[in-house]
Amino acid sequence: MVETLERERAIANCGELAALVARYTSIQGNGVCTTAIDSLEFMRECEPATAIPGISEPLLAILVQGRKEVLLDEEIYRYSVAQYLVLSVDLPISGCVIEATPDRPFLGFKLNLDPLQLCDIIAQTELDIGKKESVRGLFVGNADSSLIDCAIRLTKLLDTPQDIPFLAPMIIREIYYRLLIGEQGEAVRQIATAGSNMQRIAEVIKRLKADFTSPLRVENLALAANMSASSFHRHFRAITSMSPLQYQKQLRLLSARQMMLIENVDASQAAYQVGYESASQFSREYARMFGAPPIRDIERLRVA
Repeated sequence: MVETLERERAIANCGELAALVARYTSIQGNGVCTTAIDSLEFMRECEPATAIPGISEPLLAILVQGRKEVLLDEEIYRYSVAQYLVLSVDLPISGCVIEATPDRPFLGFKLNLDPLQLCDIIAQTELDIGKKESVRGLFVGNADSSLIDCAIRLTKLLDTPQDIPFLAPMIIREIYYRLLIGEQGEAVRQIATAGSNMQRIAEVIKRLKADFTSPLRVENLALAANMSASSFHRHFRAITSMSPLQYQKQLRLLSARQMMLIENVDASQAAYQVGYESASQFSREYARMFGAPPIRDIERLRVA
C-alpha cells in the first residue's frame, strides 16, 4: 500500500514537471533543448523517433511524459513516466521514443552526472558501498516523489537565472543524494566508489575512447585495471554487456559514420582513419551494426 501511494505521488509530481518542461521546450522545438544550467538538458519529441547511436557519458534521465526504450548492444531497456535511467559509464547506446503525439509530446529531464561529486557525498554520508559484484552500467529505476521534487525545483530556477549560480549546485547535490539512497542506490554508489570494479572499468573505457584506432591489447587494459585478463573480461562484459573488442568496434564504426555524415569522407577513408586495414571488413561490420552498407546508410540518414 505504501509503495502504491508513493508511485501515485511520484506520477502526480511528474505532471507538474511535465508542464514546466513543456513550457521551456516549446520555444526550442523537438530534440535536445539546452538550458542556462550547464549540466541540465530537456528532451522533446512530438512523434515516435529513433536517435542516431552514439557514445553517451554518465547521466540521469527522468522520463516525464511518454515512453522510451534504449538499446545497449542487444539489450533493450524500457521506461515510462516517473521512471529514470542512469548511465554510469560511457556506453554506445541508441534511444527510441515509442510514445509521443503533438498533443502529448515525449518529454525528458536529463542531468549529466559528475562521479567526483557522488564520491564526495559518499565520503560525507558514509553510505555503505554494498556488494562488490559488477553491475550493468545502465539501469532503470522508479523515481520517488522526493527525486522528482528536486527536478521540479531545479527546473523552476530557470525562471530566476540570478539564483542559478548559488542554488543550482545545492539542488543538484540533493539529486545525487536521492539517487544514492534510492532503489538503485547500490548501483549508483559503484560509480564513485574508489577501487570498485565499475570505476576501474570506467577508467579503462576512457583509455579505449582516447585511442580506439590503435590495435587492442587486452593484456595492457587488464593491467591498467589491476585485474587478470580473465577477470577483466568478465567485469568489462558485466558492466558494458560486450567484450572490449566489441566495444572498440562500436567506437570505430560510430566514429566512421560521423565522419562520413558530417565531413563527407568516403567509406574507404573513414575505414582507414578509424583503424581498419580492410575496407571490405569495415563494410561488412558496418552493415551488421547499422543495417545497411556505408553509402546506403549515409544516404538514408541525409534524406531523413
